[in-house]
Amino acid sequence: MQQDVGSFTEGMKDERRATMGLRMLFLGIVLGAFVCTGGWESAQAAGGDELEEKMAPGTRVSFSPEVVAGYIHAVIAADRALYTTHVVDRMQENRIVISAEAWKQRKALPLPAQMLLMGGRVVEMGGSGLRYRLASLWPIYEENGPSTVFEETGLKVVAENPDEVYSGIIKRGDQRFFKAIYADRAVSKACVECHNGHLLSSKRDFKLGEVMGGIIISFPLPPE
Repeated sequence: MQQDVGSFTEGMKDERRATMGLRMLFLGIVLGAFVCTGGWESAQAAGGDELEEKMAPGTRVSFSPEVVAGYIHAVIAADRALYTTHVVDRMQENRIVISAEAWKQRKALPLPAQMLLMGGRVVEMGGSGLRYRLASLWPIYEENGPSTVFEETGLKVVAENPDEVYSGIIKRGDQRFFKAIYADRAVSKACVECHNGHLLSSKRDFKLGEVMGGIIISFPLPPE
């Protein structure tokens, strides 16, 4: 048992290092393109009119949980889209390296969905209470399906109305959490080809831009 726990811990450490390494590669590519196109100078110019004011210790600023979830989703979605287009698609089109489900064994890039799931696990290990993951009504693996009635309902809602966010307050023990579900679309050929060609996939007619599932975000709320 101790050996199993140790192996799992080492595996998570390897996964975290791999995730961080790939993110650094992806950020390097994106930042390089940003600087080369003059984006850095534009950002500096835009920031020149900002007024800075240091906040006193203990100052409270209130945001609605819907707004906070929206900020988190924006970062996750941007991270995934840029990794997909600037790393996965680019590397495959230039025949440098492929993306594959068994990426560790094949020395390949993780699929975009795998990268998001790994990021969610690393965040959860941080202990902040923030969680996020991908889920689908047509998962390749059962653990990536809805785990509650709330999630199943939310995934159905965003599948039918992709611009809608399904959200609410849930409880885990005595702790309240805000949970939001956002539509997850097929952002690249890699996403479509993986689901349409996988032996365990229950739906094999996805097209680019279609809703494939949802990004589920949850975080703790202050006591009532």
